[in-house]
Amino acid sequence: MNEPRRLARTYERVAPMTLRRARRILGNDEAARDVVQDVFVSLLAYERELTDEALVPWLYRSTTNLCLNRLRDDSTRATLLAMQASSDRSSQAVDDAAILRDTLQRLPADLRAVAIYYYADEMTHDEIASLLGCSRRHVGDLVQRMHAAVEALETLR
Repeated sequence: MNEPRRLARTYERVAPMTLRRARRILGNDEAARDVVQDVFVSLLAYERELTDEALVPWLYRSTTNLCLNRLRDDSTRATLLAMQASSDRSSQAVDDAAILRDTLQRLPADLRAVAIYYYADEMTHDEIASLLGCSRRHVGDLVQRMHAAVEALETLR
């Protein structure tokens, strides 16, 4: 099949899932659309190497990593918080979202990803293990470390 048509079919099939994931992490439609565009630009380099089974895990990892990179950027994070504050959400919801994003940003990258997979995506340990390419037991250890790290951050507040 012609490469542009294949990429278009892939986009139609998985872009909605990728956009939902980015929205869930970033809490902002415009930023989420930017991340989806970046994910699909990077997919151009890997598309031939990815099997159908590997595509979704690759998209989850890429989307998560790009979203976390975006959250790390202080000016972008401040802009996202300002946009959220101007939306019609309650100030408590904005405060909660800011605390959540701040907590995620302060976690080590491996624990940050596990927190998103476990809480935002509601994945099982088996699903996370498959996505990360590690054992279920290791995921359990990461979840425990993540809980301990969040508790330690809470005591610092």
